[in-house]
Amino acid sequence: MSNILIDMKQVGEIIREKREEKGWLLRHLAAELDIDQALLSKIERGERKATKEQIQKFASVLNLKKDELMLQYLSENIAYEIVEEKNASDILHVAEDKVEYLRKQDKRK
Repeated sequence: MSNILIDMKQVGEIIREKREEKGWLLRHLAAELDIDQALLSKIERGERKATKEQIQKFASVLNLKKDELMLQYLSENIAYEIVEEKNASDILHVAEDKVEYLRKQDKRK
């Protein structure tokens, strides 16, 4: 399993750590991504969510594995959506079953 999942870091933390590892300032990465520096700062602090397209750009620019960063991003979004539900685990199990069902339906088309 990837280090990203083991550490359970937020997407913004992963992005900030990688940016700092490269020695880049916020403005440098923001320019590379063609986004506002304030927006990037909020994403890193977890105050704003990045889009799927931005996640793909982050992975590319920061030399992160796209699949791993996208996995973290999507799972984080799902977790935040259901975290306050009493039956969150049940919801995840049903969603998993639905994903399998939908994939089978797509193969039939």
